[in-house]
Amino acid sequence: MSKKYDELYKRWLDKPMSRRELLDSARKLGLGGVSAAFLLNTMGTRALAATSDFNWKAHKGKTVRLLLNKHPYADTLINNIENFKQLTGMDVQYDIFPEDVYFDKVTSALQSQSSQYDVFMTGAYQTWQYGPAGWLVDVKQFLNDPQHTADTFNWDDVLPNLRASDSWSGQIGDPVGSANAKQWAMPLGFEQYSLSYNKAMLDKAGITPPQNLPDLLDKAKAAKDKISGAYGIGVRGSRSWATIHPGYLSGYTNYGAKDFVMADGKLKSAVNSKASKEFTKLWIEMVKQAGPPDWTTYTWYEVANDLGAGTSAMIYDADIIGFFQNQGTKQAGNIGYQAFVPNPEASEPTSNVWIWSLAMSNFSADKPAAWYFLQWATGSQILLMGATEGQLVDPVRQSVAQDSGFKDRMNSDFPGYLEAFNTTADKAKIYFTPQPLFFNATTQWAAQLQKMYSGQINVDEGLDQLAQNIDQQLKNAGIA
Repeated sequence: MSKKYDELYKRWLDKPMSRRELLDSARKLGLGGVSAAFLLNTMGTRALAATSDFNWKAHKGKTVRLLLNKHPYADTLINNIENFKQLTGMDVQYDIFPEDVYFDKVTSALQSQSSQYDVFMTGAYQTWQYGPAGWLVDVKQFLNDPQHTADTFNWDDVLPNLRASDSWSGQIGDPVGSANAKQWAMPLGFEQYSLSYNKAMLDKAGITPPQNLPDLLDKAKAAKDKISGAYGIGVRGSRSWATIHPGYLSGYTNYGAKDFVMADGKLKSAVNSKASKEFTKLWIEMVKQAGPPDWTTYTWYEVANDLGAGTSAMIYDADIIGFFQNQGTKQAGNIGYQAFVPNPEASEPTSNVWIWSLAMSNFSADKPAAWYFLQWATGSQILLMGATEGQLVDPVRQSVAQDSGFKDRMNSDFPGYLEAFNTTADKAKIYFTPQPLFFNATTQWAAQLQKMYSGQINVDEGLDQLAQNIDQQLKNAGIA
């Protein structure tokens, strides 16, 4: 077997092969039972070591310890750890937890200043707390040092808005990505927010995909009325920060609304602006008239499951939900994708993002070794593997998004996904104002939406109260 691998490797070096050519060559060598992913990544790992002067073996014999969230994006790392070991001579150990307990595990480890983990998965919002608290490493010190970073890494290949969204100075009022920002994390994979819809259900109801939020409201109501046993539009509604950041904030931003403004050098809530009220009234009406009957319990999982089961005609949420639900579900093959511009007066999408990122604990006992894992895990080779063979389909690197193998896969198996992705990606970024009370403010925001939905309070009063409460929290924390 090793001789056959060597022969294939030599052919691959002489003339780079496409995914299909590699598989054809493997079959001719009697390697048909070996997966394309293993072959491709093994070839890539060997080439990475052979074509770079960088010393990947500098930390041979050491161990890197990871804390991972159970997610398809993490699977790309787990499935390819043996290649990292082969490349570096290092060992890797990891713990993995489902998301309902994962962030508590991270916070506990960092608060206790434990050296148990070197690298962990995180979102950008969490770094607004972890970074200024001194729990994270600013990885700029490694990025800018050729002794620690291979010349093939190409940090500029990562989408600029995503690089910026994982960095913050820690100074209230500074946006993400400012000149003095610290790079608290490295993007691994992201999601942006657009429409996924059931083509068969919309056809049955005589409906075309909506073009803006008022149109979505009308068509979601029509779908609910015309399709027995289904509702029109799925969005999140639980009392959680996670209800605010996907479709809601993307549409909110498209209507020109902001979460905060600076006034007299102080941060001030802007959730009760005219634009905010206009958008939120439409949002609450949409959910009341065309959303799920138990909307206040809805998280990522309910939105996703209903799309795959054919319970919802459309969702305005993560594009990767539409990708995942188009495989192995009741509605696989029926799901379409569309970039979405909620405001009829806007010309392009303004999608907020969630970025699954990797960060380094400031309490790691061996930061240089941990950095080797970070740069490997966020490098072009592993991310291309995730995009072409795995589930890492919102690529953070421009070279991956432009790769012919990725394009061929998406266009053949998920028609429309790539077009929606490309339409949205240039403007996709974090539209929240960074500040350490993010989770308190957004959870309270979600609670007010629930009260508006139930009729306990109207939208104007609810947002006025919310602005007052957030301003008081800022004042109590010494931020305003």
